[in-house]
Amino acid sequence: MAYPEVISYLNSFTDYEKHTQYSYKRDLTLARIRGFLAIIGNPQKFLRIIHIAGSKGKGSTCALAAYILKAAGFSVGLYTSPHLNDFRERIRVLSPSVYNRRRPAKDFEGMISKKELSALVKELKPAINKYNRYSKYGQLSFFEVYTALAFVHFKRQQIDFAVLETGMGGRLDATNAADSLVCGITPISFEHTRNLGNTLAKIAAEKAGIIKNNGAIVISAEQVKQAQEVIRNRCKKFQAKLYEVGKQIKYSQPKSGLVIKGLKNDYKNLHLNLLGAHQAGNAALAVGLVESLSFYGFNIQAFAIRQGLDNAVWPGRCELVQRNPLIILDGAQNLASARVLRSAIEDNFSAAGGSAFGGKYRKLILILGISADKDIAGICKELDSLADEIILTRAATSRAADPKKLAGFFNRSSECAPIIRQRFSGGSSRKETSGFSPSRFIRKLYLTRSVKEAKLLAKSLAGKKDLILVTGSLFVVGEFRDVGR
Repeated sequence: MAYPEVISYLNSFTDYEKHTQYSYKRDLTLARIRGFLAIIGNPQKFLRIIHIAGSKGKGSTCALAAYILKAAGFSVGLYTSPHLNDFRERIRVLSPSVYNRRRPAKDFEGMISKKELSALVKELKPAINKYNRYSKYGQLSFFEVYTALAFVHFKRQQIDFAVLETGMGGRLDATNAADSLVCGITPISFEHTRNLGNTLAKIAAEKAGIIKNNGAIVISAEQVKQAQEVIRNRCKKFQAKLYEVGKQIKYSQPKSGLVIKGLKNDYKNLHLNLLGAHQAGNAALAVGLVESLSFYGFNIQAFAIRQGLDNAVWPGRCELVQRNPLIILDGAQNLASARVLRSAIEDNFSAAGGSAFGGKYRKLILILGISADKDIAGICKELDSLADEIILTRAATSRAADPKKLAGFFNRSSECAPIIRQRFSGGSSRKETSGFSPSRFIRKLYLTRSVKEAKLLAKSLAGKKDLILVTGSLFVVGEFRDVGR
């Protein structure tokens, strides 16, 4: 199959990442993906798996763990979602190699090639089509097909370990068709409440669904009490060994560098390539995950932990992509992530922030686009006062909220109400809120119809000492990275 045919074929499957109108419990079932995997020889059973679920920090933790294992000399399969610009970003194989200190890897290194993906799809297409015709569980989704492709690819690449990030939830996620050596649970917060539940306990129950093997090892981030209790009870049910950040694993951030007290060793003066104080917690969780492999006879040396943390990259998450003006990309898709992002900006780019990241900015221009099923009010409220100028936009997906809807969450009192202007690339028309004089206000708010328009507008507004922050949705971040390439 030619690569364009492969893309078209994969796009023909239902993609629940792009749709909101479906029944979580009715439309998602592990029986469907398990049935298909059995037909193609259960490739997941040949893999040593580290499986990670949670609400925020999943991808970063996966990347950190994978790069530590790479530095330790292992070949590592890394399966993450969603992608920013290309399907192939989701399936990667990191080959063991040595990096120089503070010379991070390239974006999405080791991602499956077009030739490899085309060959896999061509090979599995008959089995997929036949299964979809006769399956009593319904047709495979995009995520299920892609997860199966990842398992087959990793098996054939004869990787030493596979690091899997769940999509949504965990219990019914396609990645949960595999059994893991170690499970990781990142911080749990409110997200996907329509599907996962409207309490932290219910959401935690879905996330903790990846804990299902008797005697497994579980490493959990620091959790709020309701989530913590669910995770502990799940571990008791399956007699899993639970280790928690904040208890058996601890970390601190003195001026000399990150300090992590792990399960096996203490590590001082660590350097993280990933931006944001919150990444320290993700790093502690990742260290716990790789150290726990010692229970299976794999001892990770201190130099690999140091080097892996120093070289890990995770595009689209607190990613500094340009200076003069500064441009930061971050897919903050819920209230907790928006709060963490706000802290990262204030800590690293305020007057008190170090000059390593460019120091203080003159004004912050926020490009914001949010999926309609997210906590729009919470995200907008958290980022509102951070921005001097706001550009609202939407990604090219049916899930995207209308920028006009987002604008309603930035209304202020008559003394500091924003000016709403519309600028489109096809013309010069603009509309200002009546009754206010532009000279009376500092903050401005613009509406755009696409990420491309938002990017062009932001660059026209920004001076060399300004900061452009792109956030709210990974779809927006992905399109922003792709525009102009």
